[in-house]
Amino acid sequence: MSWIILVLAGFGEVVGVIGIQKVNEKRTWKSFSVLVGGFGVSFLLLSLAMREIPMGTAYAVWTGIGTAGGALAGMLLFGEPKQWIRVLFISMILSAAIGLKLLA
Repeated sequence: MSWIILVLAGFGEVVGVIGIQKVNEKRTWKSFSVLVGGFGVSFLLLSLAMREIPMGTAYAVWTGIGTAGGALAGMLLFGEPKQWIRVLFISMILSAAIGLKLLA
């Protein structure tokens, strides 16, 4: 269950990053709400997951999901370049996170 919570925490971080981009585009209550809500949920879920998952592993997986998810969101939602090399390195980040899960 803690791994599911950790993955949800990573998705919350992606929502927070999308909120940052929205705030940069237009400063509205909605964009600030997405930013604060995404990161708030993310940190809460991360702290819950860390009750059972070692800190180093949890943090590495959380940041990996956030990094990969943020890059994918940038490509899919905000018109960032979709170069094959970016996709390759995003895949490597996700592979590392899966590897940590298999070891924990």
